Amino acid sequence: MNALKDSRTARVFAGIALLSASALVIAGCASTPEATPSEGGGDKPAADLTLKLGSLLPSTGTLSFLGAPMEAGVQLAVAEVNEADSGVQIELTSEDEGDLDNKAYETSMTNLQSADITAMVGAASSSVSKLVLDGNSGAGILMVSPSNTSADFTGINDLYFRTAPSDNLQGEVLANEIAEDGHKTLGIIYQNDPYGTGLFEAIKATFEGTGGQVVAEASYNQGDGQFNSQVETVAAAKPDAVAIVSYDQFATIAPLLGNAGVSTGSLYLVDGNLKDWPDLPVSLEGSKGTRAGAELPDDFIDQLNEVWTADGNEPIDALTYSAEAYDAVILIALAALKAGSVEGADIAGAMQEVSGGSGEGDKCTSYADCAEIINGGGTADYDGFSGEITFNEDHDPEGAAIGVYEFDAENVTSRIK
Repeated sequence: MNALKDSRTARVFAGIALLSASALVIAGCASTPEATPSEGGGDKPAADLTLKLGSLLPSTGTLSFLGAPMEAGVQLAVAEVNEADSGVQIELTSEDEGDLDNKAYETSMTNLQSADITAMVGAASSSVSKLVLDGNSGAGILMVSPSNTSADFTGINDLYFRTAPSDNLQGEVLANEIAEDGHKTLGIIYQNDPYGTGLFEAIKATFEGTGGQVVAEASYNQGDGQFNSQVETVAAAKPDAVAIVSYDQFATIAPLLGNAGVSTGSLYLVDGNLKDWPDLPVSLEGSKGTRAGAELPDDFIDQLNEVWTADGNEPIDALTYSAEAYDAVILIALAALKAGSVEGADIAGAMQEVSGGSGEGDKCTSYADCAEIINGGGTADYDGFSGEITFNEDHDPEGAAIGVYEFDAENVTSRIK
Protein backbone atom coordinates (compact mmCIF):
# COMPACT_ATOMS: atom_id res chain seq x y z
CA MET A 1 0.00 0.00 0.00
CA ASN A 2 1.57 3.24 -1.14
CA ALA A 3 1.39 6.30 1.04
CA LEU A 4 -0.82 9.13 -0.14
CA LYS A 5 0.91 11.93 -1.96
CA ASP A 6 1.89 14.58 0.58
CA SER A 7 0.17 17.37 -1.29
CA ARG A 8 -2.16 16.81 -4.16
CA THR A 9 -4.85 19.04 -5.63
CA ALA A 10 -6.95 17.12 -8.10
CA ARG A 11 -10.22 17.52 -9.90
CA VAL A 12 -11.82 14.11 -10.39
CA PHE A 13 -14.32 13.89 -13.24
CA ALA A 14 -16.44 11.31 -15.00
CA GLY A 15 -14.50 8.31 -16.07
CA ILE A 16 -12.64 8.46 -12.74
CA ALA A 17 -9.14 9.21 -14.01
CA LEU A 18 -9.78 10.20 -17.63
CA LEU A 19 -9.83 13.99 -17.74
CA SER A 20 -10.78 15.49 -21.05
CA ALA A 21 -10.03 19.03 -22.14
CA SER A 22 -13.74 19.74 -22.48
CA ALA A 23 -14.38 18.56 -18.93
CA LEU A 24 -11.74 20.95 -17.67
CA VAL A 25 -13.34 23.82 -19.53
CA ILE A 26 -16.76 22.99 -18.09
CA ALA A 27 -15.40 22.79 -14.55
CA GLY A 28 -13.50 26.03 -15.00
CA CYS A 29 -16.72 27.81 -15.92
CA ALA A 30 -18.52 26.46 -12.84
CA SER A 31 -16.61 28.66 -10.42
CA THR A 32 -19.47 30.51 -8.76
CA PRO A 33 -19.30 29.61 -5.05
CA GLU A 34 -23.02 29.91 -4.44
CA ALA A 35 -26.12 29.63 -6.54
CA THR A 36 -29.77 30.23 -5.85
CA PRO A 37 -31.74 26.98 -6.22
CA SER A 38 -34.21 27.00 -9.06
CA GLU A 39 -37.74 25.73 -8.64
CA GLY A 40 -37.83 21.94 -8.54
CA GLY A 41 -39.30 19.71 -11.19
CA GLY A 42 -37.39 21.06 -14.21
CA ASP A 43 -34.73 19.43 -16.32
CA LYS A 44 -31.93 21.57 -14.91
CA PRO A 45 -30.20 20.92 -11.58
CA ALA A 46 -31.42 22.94 -8.61
CA ALA A 47 -27.97 24.52 -8.31
CA ASP A 48 -24.72 25.08 -10.19
CA LEU A 49 -21.98 24.84 -7.60
CA THR A 50 -18.25 24.25 -7.38
CA LEU A 51 -17.38 22.77 -3.99
CA LYS A 52 -13.79 23.08 -2.83
CA LEU A 53 -13.37 19.98 -0.68
CA GLY A 54 -10.34 18.98 1.37
CA SER A 55 -9.27 15.65 2.79
CA LEU A 56 -6.99 15.36 5.80
CA LEU A 57 -6.14 11.67 6.12
CA PRO A 58 -2.95 9.87 7.22
CA SER A 59 -0.32 8.81 4.72
CA THR A 60 2.34 8.87 7.46
CA GLY A 61 2.34 8.16 11.18
CA THR A 62 0.69 5.56 13.39
CA LEU A 63 -2.56 5.47 11.41
CA SER A 64 -1.00 5.42 7.95
CA PHE A 65 -2.40 1.94 7.27
CA LEU A 66 -5.87 3.49 7.34
CA GLY A 67 -5.05 6.34 4.99
CA ALA A 68 -5.24 4.67 1.59
CA PRO A 69 -8.63 2.95 2.08
CA MET A 70 -10.19 6.18 3.30
CA GLU A 71 -8.63 8.35 0.59
CA ALA A 72 -9.75 5.83 -2.03
CA GLY A 73 -13.27 6.13 -0.64
CA VAL A 74 -13.07 9.91 -0.94
CA GLN A 75 -11.81 9.77 -4.52
CA LEU A 76 -14.45 7.26 -5.61
CA ALA A 77 -17.23 9.44 -4.21
CA VAL A 78 -15.80 12.60 -5.79
CA ALA A 79 -15.68 10.85 -9.17
CA GLU A 80 -19.30 9.76 -8.86
CA VAL A 81 -20.52 13.20 -7.80
CA ASN A 82 -18.75 14.87 -10.71
CA GLU A 83 -19.87 12.22 -13.19
CA ALA A 84 -23.51 12.71 -12.17
CA ASP A 85 -23.34 16.39 -13.25
CA SER A 86 -26.38 17.08 -11.06
CA GLY A 87 -25.56 20.55 -9.78
CA VAL A 88 -22.35 20.08 -7.77
CA GLN A 89 -18.79 19.70 -9.08
CA ILE A 90 -16.03 18.98 -6.55
CA GLU A 91 -12.46 20.24 -6.58
CA LEU A 92 -10.52 17.97 -4.21
CA THR A 93 -7.35 18.90 -2.33
CA SER A 94 -5.77 16.00 -0.40
CA GLU A 95 -3.24 16.46 2.40
CA ASP A 96 -1.40 14.22 4.86
CA GLU A 97 -2.71 14.16 8.41
CA GLY A 98 0.32 12.46 9.94
CA ASP A 99 0.09 12.08 13.71
CA LEU A 100 0.93 13.82 16.97
CA ASP A 101 4.62 13.02 16.54
CA ASN A 102 5.36 14.32 13.05
CA LYS A 103 2.61 16.99 13.17
CA ALA A 104 2.11 16.86 9.41
CA TYR A 105 -1.42 18.18 9.96
CA GLU A 106 -0.07 21.63 10.85
CA THR A 107 1.37 22.29 7.39
CA SER A 108 -1.46 20.39 5.74
CA MET A 109 -4.16 22.53 7.33
CA THR A 110 -2.34 25.67 6.17
CA ASN A 111 -2.35 24.25 2.65
CA LEU A 112 -6.02 23.30 2.81
CA GLN A 113 -7.11 26.68 4.09
CA SER A 114 -4.99 28.35 1.41
CA ALA A 115 -6.91 26.27 -1.14
CA ASP A 116 -10.10 27.96 0.14
CA ILE A 117 -11.83 24.72 1.09
CA THR A 118 -15.23 25.07 2.76
CA ALA A 119 -15.65 21.42 3.75
CA MET A 120 -13.24 18.67 4.73
CA VAL A 121 -13.22 14.90 5.16
CA GLY A 122 -11.07 14.13 8.21
CA ALA A 123 -9.22 13.98 10.36
CA ALA A 124 -8.88 10.24 11.00
CA SER A 125 -7.46 10.57 14.50
CA SER A 126 -9.67 11.93 17.27
CA SER A 127 -6.67 13.72 18.73
CA VAL A 128 -5.84 15.50 15.48
CA SER A 129 -9.48 16.44 14.90
CA LYS A 130 -9.59 18.09 18.32
CA LEU A 131 -6.48 20.10 17.49
CA VAL A 132 -7.76 21.45 14.16
CA LEU A 133 -11.48 21.77 14.95
CA ASP A 134 -11.45 25.28 16.42
CA GLY A 135 -9.35 26.69 13.60
CA ASN A 136 -11.56 25.11 10.97
CA SER A 137 -14.70 26.28 12.70
CA GLY A 138 -13.37 29.82 12.88
CA ALA A 139 -12.66 29.67 9.14
CA GLY A 140 -16.17 28.39 8.41
CA ILE A 141 -14.96 24.94 7.30
CA LEU A 142 -17.29 21.98 7.81
CA MET A 143 -15.50 18.85 9.11
CA VAL A 144 -16.88 15.34 8.55
CA SER A 145 -14.69 12.60 10.01
CA PRO A 146 -15.01 9.04 8.73
CA SER A 147 -13.29 7.53 11.77
CA ASN A 148 -13.42 9.76 14.87
CA THR A 149 -15.01 7.56 17.47
CA SER A 150 -14.25 9.37 20.73
CA ALA A 151 -17.39 10.04 22.75
CA ASP A 152 -16.07 13.58 23.29
CA PHE A 153 -17.22 14.57 19.80
CA THR A 154 -20.93 14.09 20.43
CA GLY A 155 -22.46 17.54 19.87
CA ILE A 156 -19.05 19.21 20.02
CA ASN A 157 -19.52 21.83 17.27
CA ASP A 158 -22.09 23.01 14.74
CA LEU A 159 -19.56 22.48 11.94
CA TYR A 160 -18.58 18.93 12.92
CA PHE A 161 -20.17 15.62 11.87
CA ARG A 162 -18.92 12.05 11.77
CA THR A 163 -19.99 8.99 9.81
CA ALA A 164 -18.43 6.58 12.35
CA PRO A 165 -20.30 5.75 15.57
CA SER A 166 -19.16 6.72 19.05
CA ASP A 167 -16.78 4.46 20.95
CA ASN A 168 -19.54 3.94 23.48
CA LEU A 169 -21.15 1.58 20.96
CA GLN A 170 -17.93 -0.14 19.88
CA GLY A 171 -16.80 -0.60 23.49
CA GLU A 172 -20.15 -2.12 24.38
CA VAL A 173 -20.05 -4.59 21.48
CA LEU A 174 -16.44 -5.65 22.19
CA ALA A 175 -17.00 -6.09 25.93
CA ASN A 176 -20.12 -8.17 25.34
CA GLU A 177 -18.20 -10.35 22.89
CA ILE A 178 -15.49 -10.92 25.51
CA ALA A 179 -18.12 -11.93 28.06
CA GLU A 180 -19.96 -14.16 25.58
CA ASP A 181 -16.68 -15.97 24.90
CA GLY A 182 -16.73 -17.03 28.55
CA HIS A 183 -13.99 -14.77 29.91
CA LYS A 184 -14.48 -13.66 33.51
CA THR A 185 -11.37 -11.52 34.01
CA LEU A 186 -9.90 -8.92 31.67
CA GLY A 187 -6.75 -6.85 31.35
CA ILE A 188 -6.78 -3.66 29.27
CA ILE A 189 -3.86 -1.81 27.68
CA TYR A 190 -4.85 1.52 26.13
CA GLN A 191 -3.36 4.72 24.80
CA ASN A 192 -3.86 7.85 26.84
CA ASP A 193 -5.77 10.09 24.45
CA PRO A 194 -9.45 10.84 23.73
CA TYR A 195 -9.75 7.75 21.53
CA GLY A 196 -8.03 5.37 23.92
CA THR A 197 -9.56 6.55 27.18
CA GLY A 198 -13.05 6.66 25.69
CA LEU A 199 -12.87 3.08 24.48
CA PHE A 200 -11.22 1.91 27.70
CA GLU A 201 -14.02 3.37 29.80
CA ALA A 202 -16.73 1.87 27.58
CA ILE A 203 -15.12 -1.59 27.55
CA LYS A 204 -14.56 -1.60 31.29
CA ALA A 205 -18.06 -0.39 32.20
CA THR A 206 -19.80 -2.87 29.93
CA PHE A 207 -17.62 -5.86 30.84
CA GLU A 208 -18.08 -5.26 34.55
CA GLY A 209 -21.79 -4.80 33.90
CA THR A 210 -21.89 -8.39 32.61
CA GLY A 211 -20.42 -9.62 35.90
CA GLY A 212 -16.82 -9.75 34.70
CA GLN A 213 -13.87 -8.12 36.43
CA VAL A 214 -11.18 -5.88 34.98
CA VAL A 215 -8.18 -7.10 36.96
CA ALA A 216 -5.50 -4.92 35.37
CA GLU A 217 -5.32 -1.73 33.36
CA ALA A 218 -2.32 0.11 31.97
CA SER A 219 -2.02 3.13 29.71
CA TYR A 220 0.73 4.62 27.55
CA ASN A 221 1.18 7.90 25.71
CA GLN A 222 1.30 8.31 21.95
CA GLY A 223 4.93 8.41 20.93
CA ASP A 224 5.99 5.82 23.50
CA GLY A 225 8.13 3.05 22.07
CA GLN A 226 8.52 0.86 25.14
CA PHE A 227 5.59 -1.09 26.60
CA ASN A 228 7.32 -3.50 28.99
CA SER A 229 5.85 -1.99 32.15
CA GLN A 230 2.30 -2.07 30.77
CA VAL A 231 2.67 -5.70 29.69
CA GLU A 232 4.17 -6.68 33.05
CA THR A 233 1.26 -5.05 34.90
CA VAL A 234 -1.31 -6.95 32.87
CA ALA A 235 0.51 -10.28 32.76
CA ALA A 236 0.98 -10.27 36.55
CA ALA A 237 -2.80 -10.24 37.02
CA LYS A 238 -3.22 -13.38 34.84
CA PRO A 239 -6.43 -12.28 33.11
CA ASP A 240 -8.48 -14.62 30.93
CA ALA A 241 -8.26 -12.12 28.08
CA VAL A 242 -6.59 -8.83 27.19
CA ALA A 243 -8.13 -5.92 25.27
CA ILE A 244 -5.65 -3.68 23.46
CA VAL A 245 -6.73 -0.17 22.47
CA SER A 246 -3.93 1.09 20.26
CA TYR A 247 -2.85 1.96 16.77
CA ASP A 248 0.13 0.19 15.20
CA GLN A 249 1.77 -0.11 18.63
CA PHE A 250 -0.06 -3.44 18.67
CA ALA A 251 2.81 -4.87 16.60
CA THR A 252 5.11 -4.41 19.61
CA ILE A 253 2.61 -5.08 22.39
CA ALA A 254 1.27 -8.44 21.16
CA PRO A 255 4.66 -10.24 21.03
CA LEU A 256 5.55 -8.85 24.46
CA LEU A 257 2.32 -10.27 25.86
CA GLY A 258 3.12 -13.64 24.32
CA ASN A 259 6.62 -13.61 25.82
CA ALA A 260 5.07 -12.80 29.21
CA GLY A 261 2.88 -15.90 29.11
CA VAL A 262 -0.38 -14.27 28.01
CA SER A 263 -2.36 -16.25 25.43
CA THR A 264 -2.20 -14.35 22.13
CA GLY A 265 -5.29 -16.26 21.02
CA SER A 266 -7.35 -14.40 23.62
CA LEU A 267 -6.59 -10.84 22.59
CA TYR A 268 -9.33 -8.37 21.67
CA LEU A 269 -8.58 -5.58 19.22
CA VAL A 270 -10.35 -2.39 18.18
CA ASP A 271 -10.70 -0.42 14.95
CA GLY A 272 -7.36 1.36 15.45
CA ASN A 273 -5.36 -1.87 15.23
CA LEU A 274 -7.73 -4.39 13.63
CA LYS A 275 -6.20 -5.51 10.35
CA ASP A 276 -4.44 -8.58 8.99
CA TRP A 277 -1.13 -9.18 10.79
CA PRO A 278 0.51 -11.95 8.68
CA ASP A 279 4.06 -10.93 9.61
CA LEU A 280 3.51 -10.78 13.37
CA PRO A 281 5.86 -13.24 15.14
CA VAL A 282 3.03 -14.67 17.30
CA SER A 283 -0.19 -16.46 16.41
CA LEU A 284 -3.42 -14.51 16.84
CA GLU A 285 -5.65 -17.43 15.91
CA GLY A 286 -8.88 -17.13 17.89
CA SER A 287 -8.34 -13.49 18.84
CA LYS A 288 -11.10 -11.08 17.83
CA GLY A 289 -11.73 -7.42 17.18
CA THR A 290 -14.43 -4.90 16.37
CA ARG A 291 -14.77 -2.26 13.69
CA ALA A 292 -17.61 0.01 12.66
CA GLY A 293 -19.35 -0.54 9.35
CA ALA A 294 -21.94 -2.60 7.57
CA GLU A 295 -21.06 -5.58 5.41
CA LEU A 296 -19.86 -4.26 2.06
CA PRO A 297 -20.58 -5.53 -1.46
CA ASP A 298 -17.98 -7.94 -2.81
CA ASP A 299 -17.07 -5.55 -5.61
CA PHE A 300 -16.61 -2.46 -3.43
CA ILE A 301 -12.85 -2.94 -3.17
CA ASP A 302 -12.72 -3.26 -6.98
CA GLN A 303 -14.56 0.05 -7.30
CA LEU A 304 -12.10 1.68 -4.91
CA ASN A 305 -9.07 0.28 -6.69
CA GLU A 306 -10.29 1.44 -10.08
CA VAL A 307 -9.97 5.05 -9.00
CA TRP A 308 -7.06 4.52 -6.60
CA THR A 309 -4.71 2.71 -8.98
CA ALA A 310 -5.55 5.11 -11.82
CA ASP A 311 -3.58 7.70 -9.86
CA GLY A 312 -0.48 5.49 -9.82
CA ASN A 313 -1.02 3.93 -6.39
CA GLU A 314 -0.59 0.29 -5.46
CA PRO A 315 -3.93 -1.55 -4.99
CA ILE A 316 -5.45 -1.43 -1.54
CA ASP A 317 -6.27 -4.68 0.23
CA ALA A 318 -8.19 -3.28 3.21
CA LEU A 319 -11.50 -1.46 3.54
CA THR A 320 -11.31 0.04 7.02
CA TYR A 321 -13.38 3.25 7.10
CA SER A 322 -13.38 3.47 3.30
CA ALA A 323 -17.18 3.31 3.23
CA GLU A 324 -17.45 5.96 5.92
CA ALA A 325 -15.13 8.25 3.93
CA TYR A 326 -17.14 7.64 0.75
CA ASP A 327 -20.41 8.42 2.52
CA ALA A 328 -18.95 11.58 4.05
CA VAL A 329 -18.29 13.01 0.58
CA ILE A 330 -21.73 12.01 -0.76
CA LEU A 331 -23.50 13.59 2.20
CA ILE A 332 -21.49 16.82 1.93
CA ALA A 333 -22.31 17.08 -1.79
CA LEU A 334 -26.01 16.37 -1.24
CA ALA A 335 -26.19 18.91 1.57
CA ALA A 336 -24.54 21.53 -0.65
CA LEU A 337 -27.03 20.78 -3.41
CA LYS A 338 -29.95 21.00 -0.99
CA ALA A 339 -28.67 24.27 0.51
CA GLY A 340 -27.80 25.74 -2.88
CA SER A 341 -24.52 26.83 -1.32
CA VAL A 342 -20.96 25.65 -0.74
CA GLU A 343 -20.46 27.67 2.43
CA GLY A 344 -19.59 25.42 5.37
CA ALA A 345 -22.40 26.62 7.64
CA ASP A 346 -25.01 26.25 4.90
CA ILE A 347 -23.87 22.71 4.10
CA ALA A 348 -23.92 21.82 7.80
CA GLY A 349 -27.48 23.10 8.04
CA ALA A 350 -28.66 20.55 5.48
CA MET A 351 -26.58 17.53 6.59
CA GLN A 352 -29.15 16.11 8.99
CA GLU A 353 -31.96 16.40 6.44
CA VAL A 354 -30.18 14.63 3.56
CA SER A 355 -29.17 11.81 5.92
CA GLY A 356 -32.78 11.20 6.89
CA GLY A 357 -32.33 12.59 10.38
CA SER A 358 -35.13 15.12 9.96
CA GLY A 359 -38.25 15.26 7.85
CA GLU A 360 -39.81 12.52 5.78
CA GLY A 361 -37.38 11.91 2.94
CA ASP A 362 -37.37 9.48 0.04
CA LYS A 363 -34.81 6.69 0.45
CA CYS A 364 -31.94 6.68 -2.05
CA THR A 365 -28.57 4.93 -2.14
CA SER A 366 -26.44 6.93 -4.60
CA TYR A 367 -25.56 10.55 -5.14
CA ALA A 368 -27.18 10.57 -8.58
CA ASP A 369 -30.49 9.17 -7.32
CA CYS A 370 -30.57 11.46 -4.28
CA ALA A 371 -29.67 14.48 -6.39
CA GLU A 372 -32.53 13.69 -8.74
CA ILE A 373 -34.92 13.80 -5.79
CA ILE A 374 -33.51 17.13 -4.59
CA ASN A 375 -33.52 18.63 -8.08
CA GLY A 376 -37.15 17.55 -8.40
CA GLY A 377 -38.07 19.53 -5.31
CA GLY A 378 -38.19 16.56 -2.93
CA THR A 379 -36.34 15.55 0.23
CA ALA A 380 -33.64 12.89 -0.09
CA ASP A 381 -32.79 10.36 2.64
CA TYR A 382 -29.38 8.90 1.76
CA ASP A 383 -28.43 5.41 2.92
CA GLY A 384 -24.82 4.59 2.12
CA PHE A 385 -22.24 1.84 2.11
CA SER A 386 -21.57 2.39 5.83
CA GLY A 387 -25.25 1.97 6.75
CA GLU A 388 -28.30 4.16 7.18
CA ILE A 389 -26.19 6.91 8.84
CA THR A 390 -29.13 9.20 9.87
CA PHE A 391 -27.50 12.06 11.78
CA ASN A 392 -29.12 12.96 15.09
CA GLU A 393 -29.15 16.41 16.67
CA ASP A 394 -25.66 15.80 18.07
CA HIS A 395 -24.36 15.07 14.54
CA ASP A 396 -23.70 11.41 15.37
CA PRO A 397 -24.94 8.61 13.09
CA GLU A 398 -27.78 6.60 14.59
CA GLY A 399 -28.18 2.87 14.12
CA ALA A 400 -24.56 2.31 13.10
CA ALA A 401 -23.33 -1.25 12.60
CA ILE A 402 -20.34 -2.72 14.44
CA GLY A 403 -18.75 -5.80 12.92
CA VAL A 404 -16.96 -8.54 14.89
CA TYR A 405 -13.90 -10.14 13.25
CA GLU A 406 -11.80 -13.18 14.12
CA PHE A 407 -8.20 -14.10 13.28
CA ASP A 408 -7.34 -17.40 11.58
CA ALA A 409 -4.11 -19.39 11.68
CA GLU A 410 -2.52 -17.00 9.18
CA ASN A 411 -3.33 -13.95 11.35
CA VAL A 412 -5.89 -12.88 8.74
CA THR A 413 -9.28 -11.55 9.79
CA SER A 414 -12.76 -12.44 8.61
CA ARG A 415 -16.08 -11.03 9.70
CA ILE A 416 -18.11 -13.38 11.89
CA LYS A 417 -20.94 -11.04 12.99
